[in-house]
Amino acid sequence: VILFTSGTEGAPKGVALTGANLVANARQIMAHGADFLGPADVWVNPLPMFHSFGLTAGTLLPILNGMKTVLYPTPLHYKQIPKLIRSSGATLLVAIDTFAQGYARAAEPGDLERLRYIVAGAERVKEATRVLLGKTRTVVLEGYGATECSPVIACNLPNDNRAGTVGPPLPGIETRLEPVEGITEGGRLLIRGPNVMAGYILPDHPGVLVPPAEGWHDTGDIVTLDDGFIQIRGRAKRFAKIGGEMVSLAAVEAVASTVWPDSSH
Repeated sequence: VILFTSGTEGAPKGVALTGANLVANARQIMAHGADFLGPADVWVNPLPMFHSFGLTAGTLLPILNGMKTVLYPTPLHYKQIPKLIRSSGATLLVAIDTFAQGYARAAEPGDLERLRYIVAGAERVKEATRVLLGKTRTVVLEGYGATECSPVIACNLPNDNRAGTVGPPLPGIETRLEPVEGITEGGRLLIRGPNVMAGYILPDHPGVLVPPAEGWHDTGDIVTLDDGFIQIRGRAKRFAKIGGEMVSLAAVEAVASTVWPDSSH
């Protein structure tokens, strides 16, 4: 497949993912979650297929591993999706934090009764979401990925679920941290493994595949690795040098959101 992404890099570019990349990632996720995933599980996937999370985690993973998946055409129907979760007997849901919070608010008593886990990615899981779902038996497992990595790189597990992190890397994934000037804790994360794309197709050279150097994909994320768990500090391009110090713009926004929770920052 070729999925188009701009990320924070400007002009959109094609990401070429081979069949081997996608199958490898589906197997990596299954191996990572072997203790809690099984053929009796039913997935609900409201994420679009043109999003690598919806394609691999929500569709190919269950299909290639003998599990049922129920597809829904849009994640925006907050009232209908909890009803679908209930009627399908879903045990797992793939979602983005904003959507997961919307479903939890719209759900009626009993809608999420069988839902064991929400596997959440693409944006940071907010504490408010955890508190909201803490009133149910549903556990949020926060993960992390990139389109270039088919996409899943890491995910928390039920038996070791650490809020504030995105969990340990999946089996078969190598990690490398490159130092960043002005940042003393952590570094820029590079990834290598069977799930890493065949290459980019750039707008100024259509049809030409540009593979990652020596198989390493530069995520552009500043992270720390603590006891094997990845904690995302921010995007490299989302740091500002102020008074000689590297300041995370994401951290500033998080503080502003805490002070003024009713506004977007």
